Amino acid sequence: MKRITSLEEALVRIDNLKRENAKLKKEKTVLENELEYFKKRKASGRQKHNAKWMETYNDFVICHESGMTMTEIAERNGVSERTIYRYKAYYEEMKR
Repeated sequence: MKRITSLEEALVRIDNLKRENAKLKKEKTVLENELEYFKKRKASGRQKHNAKWMETYNDFVICHESGMTMTEIAERNGVSERTIYRYKAYYEEMKR
């Protein structure tokens, strides 16, 4: 960096630094907004064993043990048959 020897050079340097600072603050705001977006964003994919999952799974266990078909259980809980078969695989694994 060049050594500043006059008042004019110092004022020019100050103006340059102010512009650079404003640019960096703007970039920081953009990055903070992106970070907020990613913090609030819902994670994709199936959320394993959250409250809704446990509620549906427990209902599956009750219905399965009482002899209901997989289709009936799926319709009752408003989930796909594939989800019910996932529950069944988990249920059978837990029984072992």
